Amino acid sequence: MTKLPKKILARQHEITADYLRDMRAHLQDVLQGRAERMLEIRDFAGLLHIHPTHLTNTVKLTTGKHPCYFYEEELVGISKKLLRENDMTIAAIATLLTYDPSNFTKFFKHFTGQTPKQYREEVLMEQKTEMLTI
Repeated sequence: MTKLPKKILARQHEITADYLRDMRAHLQDVLQGRAERMLEIRDFAGLLHIHPTHLTNTVKLTTGKHPCYFYEEELVGISKKLLRENDMTIAAIATLLTYDPSNFTKFFKHFTGQTPKQYREEVLMEQKTEMLTI
């Protein structure tokens, strides 16, 4: 097996870090209403001036995971936070995150095993239980 030069390894890690930074910044833009649609891997690759396949292969090589993994993980975390910390309807949260409400429910359930409604109800029950024990 051929060892890669340090310069190439450094560039791979730089690409991964740039992707993660840009992805998180984009999700904040979505939350703040500054972005009307979710970017795709090809969009992030374009921002980094590389081919989408190169971005995917580089992130997989440096992290062991597909770029979508990180994107979806961030979206689930944001979704959970929104469901926990405010009174927005699930449909409003879906719209904010550029989803159709039914697709948002499918997305959320796929990654958490619960619908957004079930998650919110569970959180509310936990909060009520905490209030009773205080």
